[in-house]
Amino acid sequence: MTSGTRAPVRVGLFGLLGSGNLGNDGSLEAVLAYLRAEHPDADVDALCGGPEAVTARFGIPATRLHWNRAEYRTASRAGSIAAKGLGKLVDVFRTAAWVRRHEVVIVPGMGVLEATLPLRPWGFPYSLFLLCASGRLLGTRVALVSVGAAWIGDRPTRALVRWSARLAAYRSYRDAQSRDAMRAMGVDTARDEVYPDLAFSLPAPRASAPTGTPGPVCLGVMDFHGGNDDRARAGEIYRRYLDGTIRFVRVLAEEGRSVRLLTGDRCDAPVVAAVLDAVDSPLVTAADPASLADLMEEMAAADTVVAVRYHNLICALKTGTPVLALSYAAKSDALMAGMGLGAYCHPAREVDADRLLEQFRALEKHSAELRRTLAERNQAAAQQLAQQFTALTTTLFPPNDHALAPRKAS
Repeated sequence: MTSGTRAPVRVGLFGLLGSGNLGNDGSLEAVLAYLRAEHPDADVDALCGGPEAVTARFGIPATRLHWNRAEYRTASRAGSIAAKGLGKLVDVFRTAAWVRRHEVVIVPGMGVLEATLPLRPWGFPYSLFLLCASGRLLGTRVALVSVGAAWIGDRPTRALVRWSARLAAYRSYRDAQSRDAMRAMGVDTARDEVYPDLAFSLPAPRASAPTGTPGPVCLGVMDFHGGNDDRARAGEIYRRYLDGTIRFVRVLAEEGRSVRLLTGDRCDAPVVAAVLDAVDSPLVTAADPASLADLMEEMAAADTVVAVRYHNLICALKTGTPVLALSYAAKSDALMAGMGLGAYCHPAREVDADRLLEQFRALEKHSAELRRTLAERNQAAAQQLAQQFTALTTTLFPPNDHALAPRKAS
């Protein structure tokens, strides 16, 4: 290297990426677009759940997050239990070795500081803690960017999440209640900012203009069994959600409406199959989206959307298509309120098909004004995310050769 020439900044991307969740991969896509536009010389790779998928789709080198390939399978035999325990130890050194190779590591969005879906402390919360602790010890700046957070009742999980956040060099949240939750869990958030979800920075097709006659409806489904605190009644929650969804779709089909079923994670496929089998109508079809772009194409062509998954909601909102949220967590309610659709939320744990239909008809009745509201809110979200990317550059990519001093644990 000649004198005065700087080596490319080495940037790592971390998370459950490439594992089948379209929202997680959409967050990765948004950060990669930022890096390629603002830091094209950066040397980028990932430590993630699905390295082969990440490399194939995004063209960056990727390393498997866990040494134990059976990390997310239930361990019942002594051998598998021992392998999991050994894997936790090995991952300490694997994570530190990966972090050491980077000046910056970015955790792109996702609900990494929450447990709104079933979660064990020694799963992803442990992995995130290893990342942030390694960053602090090795002088690598770790950034949690537009992440989701929620109060966590389970003490071990809460402790791991709290210390992960404290050890990060940069934190921002995708809504104000996420920041409030981290403050309530003992993190000093005085310097932390709130920005929209990263997916709002992705390009989106324009929604089709309404024709005046009832058009297609997109229904985003989810393999929903409640959250971390609902394990005792997970089966009951799933049956009620599925039964209410089937009744809702059946009524729409009987009225001659075409319904397009969409997923947000590959684990949602059984729900699609159950709805198709129960309703058994040529008007009800299913798509197989491989990205948030695919979801947005489907939703832009619809009159209205009903969805459960958080990033399915974002795709509808981003295209300007009126959407009704089957809300399973406060983050969905906050998202809808922030985009001007707070009145159109229905509890996913207590699906009432009659009430859902009533809200759906109200949504369609006010479609024109809601589309205008969404256009305004989307413009504001894009401007806020541009500000965040500017802040990221200032914080993570200093214009000199000296690394920023890590922030003190708060």
